[in-house]
Amino acid sequence: MKIANDMRSQILVDALPYIQKYHDKVVVVKYGGNAMTNAELKEAVMEDIVLLTEVGIRVVLVHGGGPEINAMLKRVGVESKFIGGLRYTDSETIDIVKMVLAGKVNKELVSALQLHGARALGLCGIDGQILMAEKLEGEVDLGYVGQIKSVSTKPIIDALNCGYVPIISTVATSADGTCYNINADTAAARIASCLRAETLILMTDIAGLLENKDDPSTLIPSVNVSDVPYLKKTGIISGGMIPKIDCCVEAVRRGVKRTSIIDGRIPHSILIELLSNEGAGTQFI
Repeated sequence: MKIANDMRSQILVDALPYIQKYHDKVVVVKYGGNAMTNAELKEAVMEDIVLLTEVGIRVVLVHGGGPEINAMLKRVGVESKFIGGLRYTDSETIDIVKMVLAGKVNKELVSALQLHGARALGLCGIDGQILMAEKLEGEVDLGYVGQIKSVSTKPIIDALNCGYVPIISTVATSADGTCYNINADTAAARIASCLRAETLILMTDIAGLLENKDDPSTLIPSVNVSDVPYLKKTGIISGGMIPKIDCCVEAVRRGVKRTSIIDGRIPHSILIELLSNEGAGTQFI
């Protein structure tokens, strides 16, 4: 579809104040869902990140890789196990998680971003002790699933200052050298708060927070974090949205200016969220 010249110019004019707002600011993007597995959407994400860096926005990309982990486990004959939405990670599985996240997925993203003209640096939470963790304790033992104890931002800031886009996989280490699998949403929220990021974006396979989960037209574009308990009580926030929104709330309370859950199924949803009046999901402030 061709865009008329007057419309093109209006798009650029509308984007200008947002480019000025985010110039030299840190934006953390948690990359996941269909946007990672669909070739067209992946291409759009890479283009978005390159454009943002070219206009002076400091982008940090944090990623998971659930589908790729599942595929590799199946390939080697290991069954994927989930308890309460979290992967059960035994000693065999954690080795595969490290291999897939820090190896295959991370380096593929580095390569893809560099093919689009950006300078990218692949990191995992173990590198430079970016993510220090301990075993996640709960009613159910999830094996080598961790919770973050501390974040070292120096390797990330050094990469940004050298003109790189840091691409971080969420494998962490403990004080005794044990490796843990960390939920990517949680890791992105902690990294964003420790970087004092301007914005945290969580890419998902849903439109955002809906007043009626079966009706996309009931999208709630903006939520004050103080209203989240009420929205949980009324059932508007429920199920799998609870942990994602909890990450958004935690990030805002720790100093991130705003967080957003956006629809990663929409091409260029990152640009739409950051550089337009419309947005591409629900923001939490």
